[in-house]
Amino acid sequence: MSEVTEATPRDISPALDFFAGTVAGMAALVVGYPFDTVKVRFQNPQIASKYRSTVHAFFTIVREERIRGLYRGIAAPLAGAPPLNGLVFSTYRSLLQAQLNDEQIIPTLTQINLAGAGSGVISSLITTPAELIKIHQQSLVRSLGSARPLRDRDVVLHIWKYHGFRGFYRGITATALRDVGYGAYFAAYEATLRYWPRSWSSSSDAGSSTLASHSIAALLAAGGMAGIAGWVVTFPFDVVKTRMQSTAAAAPNNPYRTMWSTIVASYRAEGLGVFFRGLAPTLIRAIPVNMVTFTTFEAVVHLCS
Repeated sequence: MSEVTEATPRDISPALDFFAGTVAGMAALVVGYPFDTVKVRFQNPQIASKYRSTVHAFFTIVREERIRGLYRGIAAPLAGAPPLNGLVFSTYRSLLQAQLNDEQIIPTLTQINLAGAGSGVISSLITTPAELIKIHQQSLVRSLGSARPLRDRDVVLHIWKYHGFRGFYRGITATALRDVGYGAYFAAYEATLRYWPRSWSSSSDAGSSTLASHSIAALLAAGGMAGIAGWVVTFPFDVVKTRMQSTAAAAPNNPYRTMWSTIVASYRAEGLGVFFRGLAPTLIRAIPVNMVTFTTFEAVVHLCS
């Protein structure tokens, strides 16, 4: 026999959230990076026409660039993404606790949404330069006889030389608006867990860790739902961000100088559908990646509790 139970708040410190989020970020990056490379190739207008579909893009990259091509540019996110994921989880916890007068109060989904959105905006200060470097790397299409691909250090020095410190934050507005999607991300996760049927035995463990009070199936389902919700809500801003960051603002006749000019130019040239280009590989990636993210996160929290 099962019943629909409501989640009970857990006494977890932001420091533990940071550690667990960092470990989860490392696991998720290894799983999801190839899909992210395919997404970036689709969104880059200079090379998007080369690929007919997600599967075609995947196998084309492997055929021409081998497996290494799918992981091109992973050094920058590998250095920054795991701790950034930890920052998102710990900031989310802090912003959520700031809204509650008593730690035993169960937060509403609106409060969860606000805390998640706030953590996304804060994380964009780090996400923007990291993804700028990554996109420059992923957008390189190597062919036979081409020069050695740029290293992360080469990209950083080039941006600093020609654009200065401000160049690392090109597209930050679009990035922040995209990362507001962390509100829907955390809300979808918590909502799925709250309404997932639980057995009487697991309901009695509601005050302990989520891994103790929910089945693995519940965690996997909630993680998958979180990944879908977080991307569907704000994906158009990711397209805008990628187009801005894959071009230089000062380039002559560049239609992607600002966020607004990018939106207008993209719509006029390719219609409304352009803002959802690359959504398929992103959602395909989001489901397993966030299953891994939240299950790893909860496992670390459970082991350290």
